[in-house]
Amino acid sequence: MPDVFSISLVRRTLLAAAAGVTLGSAPLAAQVPDTTTTPDTTVFRVEGIRVQATRPVTTVGGASAVEIDLDALPLPPAATAEEVLREVPMVHLRTNSRGEAEVTIRGSESRQVAVLFDGVPLTLGWDARTDVSILPAGAAQEVTVVRGLSSILHGPNVLGGVVEMNVGRSRDRYAPASLSFSMGGDDRGGFGGTAVGSTPVETEWGGGSVRAGVGFRDSPGMPLPGGVVEPVASNGLRLNTDQRSINGFVSGRYVFDAGPWTSVSAASFDAERGIAGELGVEAPRLWRYPEVNRTVLAWSGGTGWHETPLGRGDMEFSVGYDRGSTVIDSYATRAYDEVDGSERGDDRTTTLRLLGDHTLGARGDLRASWTLARIHHVTTADGESDTYEQQLGSLAAETIWRLLDRPIGGLEGLRLSIGGAWDRGSTPKTAGRESLGTIDDWGGRLGLSAVMNDGATLVHAGVSRRGRFPALRESYSEALNRFVPNPELAPERLVSFETGVTTRVGDAEFQVVGFRNALDGAIRRITLEDGKRMRVNADELKSTGVEFIFSQPLGAATLGGDLMLQTVDLVDPDAVAVQPENMPERSGRLNLRFPFLAGVDALAEAEYTGPQYCQHPDSGADVRLDGGTWLNAVLSKVFSVPGLRVGRRIEARVSAQNLADVALYDQCGLPRAGRLLRFELQVS
Repeated sequence: MPDVFSISLVRRTLLAAAAGVTLGSAPLAAQVPDTTTTPDTTVFRVEGIRVQATRPVTTVGGASAVEIDLDALPLPPAATAEEVLREVPMVHLRTNSRGEAEVTIRGSESRQVAVLFDGVPLTLGWDARTDVSILPAGAAQEVTVVRGLSSILHGPNVLGGVVEMNVGRSRDRYAPASLSFSMGGDDRGGFGGTAVGSTPVETEWGGGSVRAGVGFRDSPGMPLPGGVVEPVASNGLRLNTDQRSINGFVSGRYVFDAGPWTSVSAASFDAERGIAGELGVEAPRLWRYPEVNRTVLAWSGGTGWHETPLGRGDMEFSVGYDRGSTVIDSYATRAYDEVDGSERGDDRTTTLRLLGDHTLGARGDLRASWTLARIHHVTTADGESDTYEQQLGSLAAETIWRLLDRPIGGLEGLRLSIGGAWDRGSTPKTAGRESLGTIDDWGGRLGLSAVMNDGATLVHAGVSRRGRFPALRESYSEALNRFVPNPELAPERLVSFETGVTTRVGDAEFQVVGFRNALDGAIRRITLEDGKRMRVNADELKSTGVEFIFSQPLGAATLGGDLMLQTVDLVDPDAVAVQPENMPERSGRLNLRFPFLAGVDALAEAEYTGPQYCQHPDSGADVRLDGGTWLNAVLSKVFSVPGLRVGRRIEARVSAQNLADVALYDQCGLPRAGRLLRFELQVS
């Protein structure tokens, strides 16, 4: 559950609370950054707005963004990126029938949202989407979520938003020496713990820091919500939702006094977990993951900003290696005692990204990027292996022009952004099936941003066009004989427009953004006569909506919240199901933070998800899923123990999720968790 939005454009957001450590942040200068001295040339920040948990900002010419400070969020030990992103305004997460946590934004599909780990695009893989439930949140120091196309430079297949997790690439040069621990449990018998440490490094040539952490979690399962009954006895838990996991990370960053810098980071996750079978379905997925593991390595570096014969510029690089393996066992009955099928998937994705910045005279900047990715996947089932390979590339450039630097009337700053990209994809290995061949596509973006009202108001508008190539899994996977491959899938192409205002009125702070998306050739699944499924291209998917974020101080308390309203329409004359899946047209939350008793802070929240549709797994017909409201609460107290190096700050926290035990469904037959009480202790 999110912390209160006491909106703030502070300089940096730190994701150390998931590991029980606070690294601190410094105030941001109340102006647009000087792009001749900083590589951060795409972010506009509004003077004076202050944020605790999340803060709305906008990128030059367009996409709305939320930067997340998780230092106060009531996350459990060994928190994952899924638990972080469930707290972000206007970001919709759901757990699919494979037990994976998917991210969708503004009517997008999860494969259209890019997830970056220190610049390494994790969504360029076999499935072209990231299961954020296996990414350790404690590794990241900064997290930014962009609700649109913020830049043309992020690489191929970026359509519906960007999640950036910076681990070693933090803007902080140093992380102070620290050591922290967190531990906790819940009323269902689950427990976990985390340890995180950091130390500064200083030499005669420069300095930096090293961070490392480890976490574990053990859960007997997810509580059943009220009114939901399993077909077999389950002790009040969703059957087959137990999980045991361990994760760890290490990162280092070094900055030379002369300007160059380098960072190295690695994170790993290993788990065994069950997958909830669909309820009310004749042939549910009765699957377990006896093995799920993923390791991500990222090496980055840059020259820093230096004088050149043409002005000032810098160069950066990122090299990434993403390796994972998954074993899925299929069972004959809900007793889960007889395996009737097994499939193993092994993935290796290597990426290279180059990024350059240079000034264009006194008013302009040029940025360019080159991204290459090689995706290698091996599926092993019934003793036979199939090998697949996909290669993706993107060459992009954008310019940012400072059209106005001096106040004219109420207008104080005006920025124009223009960008273009050329993308290419090929599938040289397809396990003997028809190849998609080589596909080319182009992208473009145009945006305008204006600062007014003494830096307290920012108005932006932007339009973009981008394509996405089908993932290997979409075209070729049989998913234990549940899908029919379709090598003839065509790319998706999205045209998107947005405009919005971020402002402060008295003590209140607001962001309002309107958007319209038109996705041509939207890839969707259909159910065939024999009950198997196949992915096909629809004619078009359209979404139109508006987003609100607000915060209002009320003395010692703060009231905040967000609201998203959208309409999503699928245009496909040949479809049996005509409603877009898993896209609620209304969602929002209202929260109040206030001092309680004896130094205890309280947070009360109402979180609403509107009705949505899913395709019935048996018939493929539309099924309407009712919406509902979760009531959440947190009580926390901080104790200070002076004179200790470790343990000077102790926070005790009790949280309740879904107090009313409301049954909300992520998709057909898959309800979310019921009421859950958690207890946490953080020592630093």
